[in-house]
Amino acid sequence: MTNPRFWLIVPAAGIGQRMQAECPKQYLRIDRRFILDITLSRTLDSAPFDGCVVALHPDDRWWPDTEASGDSRIQTCRGGSERADSVLAALRALAPQADADDWVLVHDAARPCLHRDDLVRLISSLQKHEVGGLLASPVADTLKKGNSATPAEVLETVDRSSLWRALTPQMFRYAKLVSALELAAENAQPVTDESSAMEFSGNMPVLVEGRPDNIKVTVPADLALAGFILSQF
Repeated sequence: MTNPRFWLIVPAAGIGQRMQAECPKQYLRIDRRFILDITLSRTLDSAPFDGCVVALHPDDRWWPDTEASGDSRIQTCRGGSERADSVLAALRALAPQADADDWVLVHDAARPCLHRDDLVRLISSLQKHEVGGLLASPVADTLKKGNSATPAEVLETVDRSSLWRALTPQMFRYAKLVSALELAAENAQPVTDESSAMEFSGNMPVLVEGRPDNIKVTVPADLALAGFILSQF
């Protein structure tokens, strides 16, 4: 594990159904720039990455119009139907370049508000760890468990003292992440993020506290909020 390199993977094959827009959410604009361009430039310019793979939908027609398409640090691959499929495809695209103990950071395409300090802290906190971990934010709100009625009724108040919101980037050793995602796929194990795959494989990630304003643009109201957050940096 001498001088491992750092690789960035951005799964961008989603179609963003909850955004109800004419294009996938990563191609919506904030201050005339694609969200995906903001995400990639802010992340790549904040740490010494050796390269980046963006996983795209097979029918993606917006990528050629991005700033990122002309960035020599970035290569693309064909993404899959689920996030885990896209990440695994990107990892396989990196296979000729990456070593087993290299670090891979996976970051959401529609999470443009990553602060440089969080990225630096994530890398410095984990760089000597055997497995890796993820940025996360302690849950601040009171949590209620509801039933299936319409409208839902409260069943109980959930103890939030040990609960965290999983953020990205999530940072893991190359070979361990490949193995974890393959194991999850072989066992039809649901994978909502890379950490869940690592957990299923028995490799428990480290939680590194990150800023709560590292939001993911998911619904229309998030677009204005992301624009405001970016204006404060």
